[in-house]
Amino acid sequence: MRKFIVIGLLAIIGYHLIGAFNDIPFGENRMGNPADESTVAGYYLNNTVPKTQVANVITAIVVNYRGFDTLGEVTVLFLAVTGLGSILFRRKEEGEVDRIQLSASPLINAGAKLLYPLIVLLGIYVFIHGHLTPGGGFQGGAIIATGFLLMMISYRDFKVSHGKLAWVESLAGITFVSLGFWGLFTGGTFLENFLPNGEVNHLISGGIIPIIYIAVGLKVAAELIGVLDTLLKIKPEQK
Repeated sequence: MRKFIVIGLLAIIGYHLIGAFNDIPFGENRMGNPADESTVAGYYLNNTVPKTQVANVITAIVVNYRGFDTLGEVTVLFLAVTGLGSILFRRKEEGEVDRIQLSASPLINAGAKLLYPLIVLLGIYVFIHGHLTPGGGFQGGAIIATGFLLMMISYRDFKVSHGKLAWVESLAGITFVSLGFWGLFTGGTFLENFLPNGEVNHLISGGIIPIIYIAVGLKVAAELIGVLDTLLKIKPEQK
């Protein structure tokens, strides 16, 4: 009997959820026109570029229209990294820890040394141009962390300063929140764009949006690099 009650309640909830979502004008409207401003998609397509001067509509939505949600995503990543770091944290003397890996071959070492700066440069390019092309802070930060990971698994003596990473992460986070509150004080909303928008498809455009993506990219990169470095280390007795 209990199973039938549960199934009945789920069916009622599902029916009302489907009805609610059907009433939301996502995508095309009843006339089949996706650019009609009576729809969510139509409003963004018609207003994002003229109002923000950002060619990448997704970037403008993520950083400007739903900036609080992006702040939540960055906070979740920070809390996840903090939790993982607190679990793995061990007080050690300098030189007590080695990386989990065998020595790489000279060919891999040479390739890593060649690719490392190019990967980091690509990551920087991705988040600096996030308002113009597909990509952004999260993607660029992950690419930079990949470059550091390549060096970590290729060179046993490649050192990562967690102190410097903490400074970069902190400054990036402070920049993000400060821009948000500055917009709140000057424009009335969090992450209000208070800088000139410039001209679309130019690097200096979009107001505060490129600055926010640079801050997000650096913060994500610092957090991921710190986690990777911690995960690749073991105590000497564990070898």
